[in-house]
Amino acid sequence: MTIHWETPRLILRAFEDRDQHAFAAYRSDPQVAEYQGWEAPYSLEQAGEFIADMRQVAPGTPGKWLQVAIEIKSSGALAGDVAFHLSEDSRQAMIGCTLAAASQGQGYAREAVTRLLDYLFGELKLHRVVATTDELNAASVHLLEALGLRREVHFIENLWFKGRWSSEYYYAILQEEWLSKYTDFPD
Repeated sequence: MTIHWETPRLILRAFEDRDQHAFAAYRSDPQVAEYQGWEAPYSLEQAGEFIADMRQVAPGTPGKWLQVAIEIKSSGALAGDVAFHLSEDSRQAMIGCTLAAASQGQGYAREAVTRLLDYLFGELKLHRVVATTDELNAASVHLLEALGLRREVHFIENLWFKGRWSSEYYYAILQEEWLSKYTDFPD
């Protein structure tokens, strides 16, 4: 199965070789990388290896992260990516989202994550989806809460991350909660 989802303004699809430069560029931006698990700068070689690795992951493989490219329909530009990791029993997933600085503040993250949640709850029939974010990542906190995810835990200085003690929020939403808000699944 190949991922190719559309929203009004976006195409969510597998990463392609043509994404290598844009992917390395936004991963090299210190502001984009600030709350993420990689270090900036991010080389073209790393981007190429990442794209090759993603080709080896089938959508919905338990225990594996899959990152999906976010392309802006009107320009063909790579806006960022969304990601998900299925639990070993395939009933739950963890999600994430990263946008290039030029694509932030335009509603693309909400549009892309909404489509990802539609896939996870509507097509994969998952029971629960979770997300974690640094408490200082205001954009991520706003996005998760705007989508209806519930803040379940506030971990205080639980992670030594990029030279400081980081505190994290843990969010979750159940399939029934998502379906009660969003029931317009694509065919």
